[in-house]
Amino acid sequence: MGGSAGGLDAYVTFLENLPVELITEKLNVKPNHVFIIPEKRDLHILNGEFRLKPISKPLGWPDVITVVMKSLTKNWDGKLIAVIVSGYDGDGTAALCGIKEVGGITIAQKPETAARPDMPESAIESGCIDFVLSPEDIAKEIVRIAKVKSGNK
Repeated sequence: MGGSAGGLDAYVTFLENLPVELITEKLNVKPNHVFIIPEKRDLHILNGEFRLKPISKPLGWPDVITVVMKSLTKNWDGKLIAVIVSGYDGDGTAALCGIKEVGGITIAQKPETAARPDMPESAIESGCIDFVLSPEDIAKEIVRIAKVKSGNK
């Protein structure tokens, strides 16, 4: 899930009652957890572990969401759901078609529900979004997808 400016409301709505953990180097990726990228770091995935590197774009709008999503498409063989919520610019957009190519599902926040609609609008314009939903409906859809994928309809 990626967002920036104005994304806090979407995050709060989505993240209520989920375990959250700040990422450290070589921390194992675990299901049913929300992981937070430390400030001014890029995140990569390798052998089921998080790998932190200095931010690759320290000036201008960062692209940390794009970096981690592209790493997931190359180095993760599990299920992927990419979510883009409120934020400036278009971080994450460049990775969405790659998420789809590896069988992942992509979701964008409805721009009219976003404090800063740049990121969800950019994601939608990519043509690689499966669902455009409010923050409340994003959470519901992810739960529905998880139930279907696990065979619990």
